[in-house]
Amino acid sequence: MKLSIIIVNYNVCVLLRQALNTLTRACAGIQHEIFVVDNASSDNSVSMVRKEFPEVKLIANNKNIGFSKANNQALAQAEGEYVLLINPDTITKKDTLEKTIEFMEKHPVAGGVSVRMINPMGDFLPESKRGLTPQWATFFRLTGLSKMLSKSRLYDRTHKYWIDEFETAEVDIINAAFMLMRKSVLDRTGYLDERFFMYGEDIDLSYRIRQAGFKNYYFPKTYIIHFKEQSVRKYSWQYIKNYYGAMFIFAGKYLLKMPRLQLKGMGAIYQPSYEVER
Repeated sequence: MKLSIIIVNYNVCVLLRQALNTLTRACAGIQHEIFVVDNASSDNSVSMVRKEFPEVKLIANNKNIGFSKANNQALAQAEGEYVLLINPDTITKKDTLEKTIEFMEKHPVAGGVSVRMINPMGDFLPESKRGLTPQWATFFRLTGLSKMLSKSRLYDRTHKYWIDEFETAEVDIINAAFMLMRKSVLDRTGYLDERFFMYGEDIDLSYRIRQAGFKNYYFPKTYIIHFKEQSVRKYSWQYIKNYYGAMFIFAGKYLLKMPRLQLKGMGAIYQPSYEVER
């Protein structure tokens, strides 16, 4: 198996259908499997996947267990040489998977790669290559954790090297909307840290990939369309709690030297709160 694709879904049925259609087209000629992990959606997402995409491996949770834990459920079953974690609010270009896998094949030191992202209006999304929002960048600077991110030019937004959206570059953080990684690297680093309910898990995993001696890359020779944050209302209490709470988790994990969780194989200890369909 060359590629395992994992989508975590929560109440974005229409976007999920669109994402699956474009991913299926992009997978032509690639031996692959697709997982959809649904976090107890109430918008007919599960029935839509069952009816329209019977080949998809569906994990239907009976409650919202969060982004990290849901991804780990599928990661524990994934058989692909490469794993793609991708958001449901995305449209994948026809050549995106072929080109990103080809890039990884040519760069054995690459642990993960993300791609150029544009919004539905065609505008470039700068977080494609920064990976950190201004709030996270400020957090890293104030806590001193920015020393861990020496290659990313996070604080020099006018640096010409980082203005060009079409230049392939090594980066510290790969964006959670599209994370293509080697499964062998994830088996070494561990999967997503389940203390991160929704935000920050991409920053944490990207850092662990670098700790393991691999590099992360921004690859702009193809793109995805990203609709951005359709599953949660921004600035709601849930958003504030998860978004800023992730910063405290990250600081506790690395700044305060808290013991690291042993994440590898965590899928084996889950309670039977979901079903897997093939």
